[in-house]
Amino acid sequence: MKKIFFAFAILILSKFQAQTWKTEDQYIQRFATYAVEEMEKYKIPASITLAQGLLETGGGQSRLAIQGNNHFGIKCKEEWTGKTMKHTDDAPNECFRVYDDPRESYEDHSKFLAYRKYYQNLFKLDMKDYKAWAHGLKKAGYATNPRYAYILIDKIERYKLYEFDNTNSKEVLYAVLKMYPDLRNDKMFMAQLDQNKASSKPVTVTVPYQQTSYAQQQKNVQKIVTKAETLNSILIKSHPNENKKFVIIPDNVDLASISKKFGISESRLMKWNELDGNQLKRNDILFLESKSSNGNIATYKSQSGESMHDIAQKFGIKLKKLYSKNRMDFGQQPKPGQLIYLQEKKPRG
Repeated sequence: MKKIFFAFAILILSKFQAQTWKTEDQYIQRFATYAVEEMEKYKIPASITLAQGLLETGGGQSRLAIQGNNHFGIKCKEEWTGKTMKHTDDAPNECFRVYDDPRESYEDHSKFLAYRKYYQNLFKLDMKDYKAWAHGLKKAGYATNPRYAYILIDKIERYKLYEFDNTNSKEVLYAVLKMYPDLRNDKMFMAQLDQNKASSKPVTVTVPYQQTSYAQQQKNVQKIVTKAETLNSILIKSHPNENKKFVIIPDNVDLASISKKFGISESRLMKWNELDGNQLKRNDILFLESKSSNGNIATYKSQSGESMHDIAQKFGIKLKKLYSKNRMDFGQQPKPGQLIYLQEKKPRG
């Protein structure tokens, strides 16, 4: 009987020892993938996202994280239409967002930074300069704690989270394994690694552009995507015209699906992009914020079959402004080779 009890105790002990990761280590192992995926889509350092998640959730142990899958303490605000929960933070019983899955929380955090004007200067920083991003977040008013930037930097350096700024969604699990080699004994983790390896056979999609446009600055742009859904392959890019955020539509989709993915109303997307319908075609350029009043170059020669709307999207300029600068009636289309003015108004005569 003693032998049986001793063997049972050893079995229990071995299981316990296999799960001795600290709470924050477990958090990194589980959510590093999400942080890297968001980095690829929104150009926010994975180290910063992961450090913020660690801090906000106390290593995944906060009430908001456990009950609401809310990893970044994002409050409801007037535009939120999803589920909510009450939680005492700065004031009693404040309204916080509730997500069906932590991944939704990670993406909402990215949108929170990407689409609010207070944080626009962050995206001018080097994506691998986590210290500049940490101080930039504090300067932009993300947190009231005067030591917020230093707390993030401490977490990043203590756990070497900067390693995730140098990887991608196909390699992130290998980066995790390098940091935690004992995970080789974790059957669930290794199964996830094998599954990720099997599903990451890439397909190359070339985004065609005419030189003489924005494409001149992004020649031979190629995008590697997996065999995932079309929407999951859409990456946010920064247009050289005032760093306006836009996406390139990889296949024919409806505007509603883009609206849902990025959390921007259809009416806003239609207004910002001067759309007259809700169907998008492959290689369409769609801006995720209002365009500029001027182009990033002085003039441009129109191509055969190109409309004024096409030119407005290429150069991130409002369509009405484009018509006005060129002294054209709204709806009039350019002739092939016509000189289109993008900054100054076309001279009279």
